[in-house]
Amino acid sequence: MNRTVATVEPPASWGSNDLAALARSLGSPWYRLVADLHDIIQVTTQRYATSRGLKSLFLPVTTRTVTCPTALGSDSMPVPVAVSGVNTYLADSMQFALEYGCRVAPGGCYTILPSFRGEDQDETHLGQYTHSEAEIPGDMNALIEYVTGYVRALAGAILDGVGDRLAEARGDVSHLVRMVETKGKFAELTFGEAVRTVADVEGTVRDEGEWRTLTRKGERLLMQRVSEFVWVHHFDSLAVPFYQAFGDESRTTAKSADLYFGMGEVVGSGERHTSAEELRKSMALHGVNEQEYAWYVRMKEDVPVLTSGFGMGVDRFLMWVLKHDDIRDMPLISRTDEPKSWPASVTRP
Repeated sequence: MNRTVATVEPPASWGSNDLAALARSLGSPWYRLVADLHDIIQVTTQRYATSRGLKSLFLPVTTRTVTCPTALGSDSMPVPVAVSGVNTYLADSMQFALEYGCRVAPGGCYTILPSFRGEDQDETHLGQYTHSEAEIPGDMNALIEYVTGYVRALAGAILDGVGDRLAEARGDVSHLVRMVETKGKFAELTFGEAVRTVADVEGTVRDEGEWRTLTRKGERLLMQRVSEFVWVHHFDSLAVPFYQAFGDESRTTAKSADLYFGMGEVVGSGERHTSAEELRKSMALHGVNEQEYAWYVRMKEDVPVLTSGFGMGVDRFLMWVLKHDDIRDMPLISRTDEPKSWPASVTRP
């Protein structure tokens, strides 16, 4: 099933605003393969989530409570819009809505929907991307087990569905085989252990005094030194958003966990605060205005439930599947480098 030379490459049409780019995309074997992978991911996600007792929910793509507020632990900006005269945001994540969903669907819930973030687009970031998200009852360890099973299920379904074709197109599927065949858990490290593993190399750790995080260089070095599939958990509390539960009594760490493979972080996840009291402490620590999340705090007061959730960037996952280094080639319909003002001729779907 394995080859050594890729025979299918992307048409690199994502930055074009002419009709010739449309023709290149429509005739591209790359996007036919991506379309088939979309279907496999959708079907497999539904099967896996259903087998674990989760419900699929229909949720709005607008919200006034974003998961990336202007506060400590946020790494992007929300996207404001006006819909029928209502000032709101395009959702950067369905997490808060899925936490709400866990109160009406107690076995857990999931979605695959677009997410929107106001950040510069580059080889590993999109302003609009596809987000596979779920919220489940239980703690961070239960979530790590769920996500590990999920990505293995996706890799196995891709091998079963288009494995030979993928090997012919991209030259290699051994990385998918290794994910499926890795026995037991993926490697796990605390954030402190991860820092010690890579800190001897300059540029691997960003240290802001009160909080630290791994750079992309650090993530990749960690995978080289530990495993190509590695969980890192218990990040510095102020490096992650306010909604992640505290990881220790001093509140210096959080029960957040990232799964690294391929280009680096593909899955971000964490255990949530169960009580409104702990949530308020975290809001104060991060500098978050409680009134902007009044319903969320009230929900924790009225229906305190231990839940944990994750978000997987589908486009980043596809980068790994296709062994490709530019996320801008993943969306079937690109929103990268569109004219900011309304064009005289609309050349994109």
